Amino acid sequence: MVRPPCPSNSELVTCKPFPPANHFLSATVRPNQRRRVLWGRCPVAASEGIYNIEGGCYAKAIGLTREKEPEIWDAIRFGALLENVVFDQRTGTVDYDDCSITENTRVSYPLEYIPNAKIPAVGGHPENIIMLTCDAFGVLPPVSKLTSEQAMYHFISGYTAKVAGTEEGVSEPTATFSACFGAPFMVWHPAKYAELLADKMAKHNVHAWLINTGWTGGAYGSGHRMSLADTRAIIDAIHSGELAKAEYVNFPRFNLQVPKTCPNVDSNILMPSQTWADQFAFEAAAEKLSKLFKDNFKKFEAGCSAEVRAAGPH
Repeated sequence: MVRPPCPSNSELVTCKPFPPANHFLSATVRPNQRRRVLWGRCPVAASEGIYNIEGGCYAKAIGLTREKEPEIWDAIRFGALLENVVFDQRTGTVDYDDCSITENTRVSYPLEYIPNAKIPAVGGHPENIIMLTCDAFGVLPPVSKLTSEQAMYHFISGYTAKVAGTEEGVSEPTATFSACFGAPFMVWHPAKYAELLADKMAKHNVHAWLINTGWTGGAYGSGHRMSLADTRAIIDAIHSGELAKAEYVNFPRFNLQVPKTCPNVDSNILMPSQTWADQFAFEAAAEKLSKLFKDNFKKFEAGCSAEVRAAGPH
């Protein structure tokens, strides 16, 4: 699973603990002068705040250039580890565009290799929690503001899509659900962890967001990936607090709250149906994804409150 770095602002008040298993988000949430990197993976939320127990980051390396991702490129030095890459046996030069082994090429590196890393990786309580998904159906909005119950529902669901190159034998996107975005590591019913999440959100007045970095304007094969620039602008608007002040409209069927505007983002992309040329195809895709959510959640319903059960797609 890819665990990109978690950025925080200078007060260490924003965190992103829930990435999808297959998406390259180190680029999306890379650090800058306003935000410091607190972790790459394995965060812990405690009574005193949040901290990192692993001390590293890793990201997909396919197509990597210094122009695209200077922080990651510069982190590839002694102490970093490259996986599944093709390189010149004589010179050691890596061809980051070569996917003959797999598209799932990766690099791992210590947290301190990233500029502006927070060492030790300890922070206070977040003001925002961002859940990331890569929706290959092209249905989910690029950003949605979640209620406490919706945060619990989507945390329990842990939805994303496996895309080509992430696992052997995966040649086209497939919906996948991993409870709490890490089902193999959960020993209790997922609702228990969701309740802990909701309790901390309420105690520390935390906003929750669902960000889709997958497809827009159509599903995989007909649409296109969300613009990295747009996703970064959305992240920036969350960090600055501007997005919390926006006016919202309801996204039907999924009952999600979508902002009408976002700084530095074309408003036309915020409501997914508006990006599809074929509205019948969109409705069919939305119905299909909605059913996948509902079918997956059936196995968790017994341990969830009526409010959480009602927070998902209708």
